[in-house]
Amino acid sequence: MDLAPEELQFLSISDIFRESVSIPKRSPKTFYLITLALIFPLSFAILAHSLFTHPILNQLESHPSADPTQTRHEWTILLTFQFCYLIFLFAFSLLSTAAVVFTVASLYTSKPVYFSSTIAAIPKVFKRLFITFTWVSLLMFAYNALLIGFLVLFVIAVDSRNTFLSFLSFLVVLVLFLGVHVYITALWHLASVVSVLEPIYGLAAMKKSYELLKGRARMAFILVFGYLAICGVIGGIFGSVVVHGGEKYGVLWRIIVGGFLVGVLVIVNLVGLLVQSVFYYVCKSYHHQGIDKIALHDHLGGYLGEYVPLKSSVQMESLDA
Repeated sequence: MDLAPEELQFLSISDIFRESVSIPKRSPKTFYLITLALIFPLSFAILAHSLFTHPILNQLESHPSADPTQTRHEWTILLTFQFCYLIFLFAFSLLSTAAVVFTVASLYTSKPVYFSSTIAAIPKVFKRLFITFTWVSLLMFAYNALLIGFLVLFVIAVDSRNTFLSFLSFLVVLVLFLGVHVYITALWHLASVVSVLEPIYGLAAMKKSYELLKGRARMAFILVFGYLAICGVIGGIFGSVVVHGGEKYGVLWRIIVGGFLVGVLVIVNLVGLLVQSVFYYVCKSYHHQGIDKIALHDHLGGYLGEYVPLKSSVQMESLDA
């Protein structure tokens, strides 16, 4: 990002993508290692986990065992695998976010970038991201409870053949999914960047993210919805060809398609994290919140155990807010 901070607010969506894609060229080795060590395992797990759960689910649905002990054993395996998958997904998602956001910020402040320094900073960054993620999870829990409630209402309305109630419930569910879900996702992604680059995290980072999204919510909606839509298409093709396509496609073709889709998802996730970082600077510029590169440089150095002044302009901005 060679643009002046005050010029970032004028970036369009295509400009943001252009800036994001150009970032790895400034430190290709570091981003290659981040992609290989963090983003590839994350992307592979997202797609491949269905390969392991599908046979178990198929066994439970199509050939239920007459032995209760065997059924309990299969359910135990499934739930244990799902639990381990969620832990893995959660950990590598936060690790990838921490690594990319820290590296992009280091390049922005002209701080020397090495994969080793990025990895060294992750433990301190991870704690902050975890606390922010916990607050986002509580918000998502409330949202999901509300969504389930309206889904139940929609089913009841369909059964009762109440046209008005059915239409109203469907409209609310559609708004909740397309609007609220995408907005919460955008809020979470921006709050994650705030948690890394500013001396706040958790609920305070979510509040700051909410303020930064003002005036840029439409752009955030397009970016997040586009990302989720692309991931949905990739997952759908993987499921139909690789997971459920055993009778239509040969093993070699499924391996080729699966490997290709994993590679595409790796690129999508990397670009998504880069866009997430660039979008933060765009929002800061839009609200005329200047970023002192020296203060940010010192803040990033704090993750590496370097000397950090008692007060910086980044911290003062937080206190003034």
